[in-house]
Amino acid sequence: MLSNQILQNCIDGTKSITRREISVIEREGKVIASTNDTEINSVIDIIENFIASPAESQLVQGSHFFKVFDNGVAEYVVCISGEDDETYRIGKMTAFQIQHLIIAYKERYDKDNFLKNLLLDNLLLVDIYSRAKKLDIENAVRRIVYLIEVEVDKDLSILEVVRNIFPEKLKDFVTAVDERSVILVKELSDSDDLESINRIAQLIFESLTAEPLQNIRVSIGTTVNDLKNVSQSYKESKMALEVGRIFEPERFIVNYEELGIGRLIYQLPVNLCRMFINEVLHGTSMDQFDTEILVTVNKFFENNLNVSETSRQLYIHRNTLVYRLDKLQKQTGLDLRNFDDAIVFKITLMVSKYLEHIETSLYK
Repeated sequence: MLSNQILQNCIDGTKSITRREISVIEREGKVIASTNDTEINSVIDIIENFIASPAESQLVQGSHFFKVFDNGVAEYVVCISGEDDETYRIGKMTAFQIQHLIIAYKERYDKDNFLKNLLLDNLLLVDIYSRAKKLDIENAVRRIVYLIEVEVDKDLSILEVVRNIFPEKLKDFVTAVDERSVILVKELSDSDDLESINRIAQLIFESLTAEPLQNIRVSIGTTVNDLKNVSQSYKESKMALEVGRIFEPERFIVNYEELGIGRLIYQLPVNLCRMFINEVLHGTSMDQFDTEILVTVNKFFENNLNVSETSRQLYIHRNTLVYRLDKLQKQTGLDLRNFDDAIVFKITLMVSKYLEHIETSLYK
């Protein structure tokens, strides 16, 4: 069913062209939209009798009334002041316009409903193809899923913002999974590569940051060539969002294909992760290390184990950096100047982040 605001926008646009006062009335006689504000919420008594009659239009007391049908049932009545032929034509056109708005919004609802069930794996394979055919959705098309998560102002619809970015209704599908997340199923051409896929995510991010939104994140699944596999791309985009939040919280665009070792760690059993931490840290935990040591280690990794460059960026003497690395070696037995030991400790840092995320999630 159309919202009152959509109906109001429709008749306001018609009035701006025709200069006629128009109202939309529901079946029970209540005015739900009108170009005359004083008439909204008023009740017109003759409507129930008009709805029950076989006539599609009626002229009563200087106004034309027109039924608006949905699947053969009169859902609304359009009322327009005037008795001449021009008034009749305008009223008929308005009713026709609203009727096609109903069809368009029902089609969108049907596609949204189909898409949500497809993403959540709620459809049998035979249902996917049969329903897609009825909705004129092609099957063997290259597609990818973008998941947009944002803390949005209540007065702003992120769904409509994303739909305005991708208005191609026959190829790209946009739906909301909750009040903070929107999914874009984007059709790709054969020439679209990883760079162009990431560029689309950048476009989404930049368009949303132009609105009064906060903490926007965009994640990307992998490309699929069959409609039934769209849910796989959605699951990958969800994983990418979570993995990015854990291991690279400063990144706002995350591609599943660029997660690296974080994707592997995220899928490890928790017990195995705890066993690894105990083995490397000998029963201690990462939060027992000095913050100074951890900052030094992270900067050391950023500079590819280069002592001189790390000490320069930290504004410390080279000997101070060596002292800190020696201190860490005494605690763990790992010399980060050795490549193999550096890999072990880097993985330890990431596994510790993952375990911290798991424990924090349990107490939410």
